Amino acid sequence: MDAPTPAPEPLEVLTIDRPEQIKALGHPLRLRVLELLGETGEELSNRELASRLKVDPGHLHFHVRMLVRAGLIRPVQGAGRAREKPYRAIAKAIRVAPELLGTGSTDIHAAMLEEVQRGWEKYGPEGRFRSAQLTARLKPEHVRELWQAFVEKAEELEDPDVDPVLVTLVSHPYTEGE
Repeated sequence: MDAPTPAPEPLEVLTIDRPEQIKALGHPLRLRVLELLGETGEELSNRELASRLKVDPGHLHFHVRMLVRAGLIRPVQGAGRAREKPYRAIAKAIRVAPELLGTGSTDIHAAMLEEVQRGWEKYGPEGRFRSAQLTARLKPEHVRELWQAFVEKAEELEDPDVDPVLVTLVSHPYTEGE
């Protein structure tokens, strides 16, 4: 009998480009699962994920299945621990294709806003939450160029020895007191 084939190593960055993948990112708990598996590179079962995230395993199972269906995590074949199969991230980091960000997905936007709120509540009192706002007269294609330049520079400066930070970029037409 042949030994099981080991799961491929995670990609450095996966650019998601399918709407169902965006929907899978639309819940903060699924984002936390992706962060945990991507950052650690570990293979963790549903029960181990639930323990680390301090949530009920039964509740988490639904979210893990959704991430598997979206192709963002995968079960590791032949590496089961008793009855529980471990999962592994497809990639260490995930980026959303710019063309999908403008599709009006309320799920991803709600998850982004909730993450910003959690960051503000947790790090604002310590003075560790940073924000900035700029009003500029730019064409939409120039905003996309700036985002791409920012992403490229962030990738260039990436340091695996530094704790991760979350950067949320948002643009919309100016609403001057509406």
